[in-house]
Amino acid sequence: MDNRQALGSWLSGPRAAMEEAGADFGYRGEQLGLPEEGPGSIARPGRRIGALAVDWGLCLLIAYGLIADSYHDAAQVWAPLTLLVLMVLTVGSLGFTPGKRLFGLRVVTLSTGRVNPLRALLRTVLLFLAVPALVWDRDGRGLHDRLAGTVEVRI
Repeated sequence: MDNRQALGSWLSGPRAAMEEAGADFGYRGEQLGLPEEGPGSIARPGRRIGALAVDWGLCLLIAYGLIADSYHDAAQVWAPLTLLVLMVLTVGSLGFTPGKRLFGLRVVTLSTGRVNPLRALLRTVLLFLAVPALVWDRDGRGLHDRLAGTVEVRI
């Protein structure tokens, strides 16, 4: 292996390096019985982050426009609380937030397909801790999704 191959495998990540060595991990969501591409496939991180940014912006507008007197109070206190309520209510009833809907995403359970409000609350609280959202399994699910028994898929 020359330096270019070594650098290329390092830039591609450990998964690509292992696949190049002959290991077969399959695609994200294969172990869950989900399709590789299209509707029902695992949502990619870019879409998930975009949806979260839209939801955060919406909650910041709500907090600043309707609740708080200053931007500081809106950003520090009211927007996070508004986001928590938004996520629990919309994911627990519809399966998506406005941002997720805009980006074509939905949160489902593997068993029933519908997320009940208690699972949505657990998922949201864990997501707010940030650490579970940064720990991913090989199927692309964050620890918050694994513990809540949910998965975020494309619509």
